[in-house]
Amino acid sequence: MIKFGIVGCGRVGKVHAAAVYETKGSLLTAICDLEEGKLKTLTKEFRVSNVYKNYTEMLENKDIDVINICTPNGLHADMAIAAIKKGKHVIIEKPMATSLEDARLIIETAKKYNVKATVVHQNRFNEAIQVTREALLKGRFGKLSYGTASVRWTRTQDYYNQDDWRGTKEMLDGVLMNQVIHTIDLLIWLMGPVKSVFGRAVTRLREIEMEDVGTAILEFESGSIAVVDGTGTIYPVDIGANINLFGECGTVSIGGNAANQIERWRFSESFEKEEQEMIESNKAMPLSVYGNGHKQIVENFVESIKENKDPYVSLEAGFNAVKVILAIYKSSMSGQPVYFENEVVSSGIK
Repeated sequence: MIKFGIVGCGRVGKVHAAAVYETKGSLLTAICDLEEGKLKTLTKEFRVSNVYKNYTEMLENKDIDVINICTPNGLHADMAIAAIKKGKHVIIEKPMATSLEDARLIIETAKKYNVKATVVHQNRFNEAIQVTREALLKGRFGKLSYGTASVRWTRTQDYYNQDDWRGTKEMLDGVLMNQVIHTIDLLIWLMGPVKSVFGRAVTRLREIEMEDVGTAILEFESGSIAVVDGTGTIYPVDIGANINLFGECGTVSIGGNAANQIERWRFSESFEKEEQEMIESNKAMPLSVYGNGHKQIVENFVESIKENKDPYVSLEAGFNAVKVILAIYKSSMSGQPVYFENEVVSSGIK
């Protein structure tokens, strides 16, 4: 039995708790949070035996095999490194860190201490994404020319007001780093390494320190380009998250509330039958924007530990997503594109 401890018992912490609870071969044995109310809620719902308000004390529990880090963005790196140094495997909510220096340090420390570590980019497990990546690997698209990634959700002022850290520069909690990062990760995974970024991040409607609207043009090492746009200002409810890929021999559009539904699947002039079959097989709509991938993240991680193999989502994947978002921030501040000749990209946020 792989025993889990969760630090951070807010919205996403509860999602992690459910994923551990539902995964065969795993046990949620400990939780940690500063707020008594959150601890009581998870303790009651998931019958947790060890409850902590002090993270350092939690790490001393030798029965815990895995730490799930579900705290505010800016705390992820220090907490991950502390857990790794105690010999714990770690599942880190996105973003893995808020600087590339910290992200790189997590990668180096995990290798040094020989532990398993992954970042929660759960939408990679979406069936729509899986079949699209398979088509890419089989060469069905031919040469990619263009792609788009959009996240059009609503995050009201009440959402930001519920926790002091939300929307702050200290935690680098803008819509790009907290929401759009998932779809940016998918775009990179599907289209390949990014060569340059030209972006703009602005605050239009919410009373926060970070952006509520972000856009960017990405140039890939392959020569293809893509446009990213994301916002939490859609009125009155979420529209969804989508990805479009266009190649010389194929077109795929993925929509739904979390890039989870095939909407177009066209690899020939007589595409109608295959497209209809793909649409029918990808009809299921997850209950929330979190999708269904957290359980698959946990299941894969348990398997990785038991079979001593790499997790499906690597730390490098988390690094690459953060790298692009930091480049958007830097480009927005300077008005100039950012080129990835050097992997160190500062946020430009002062």
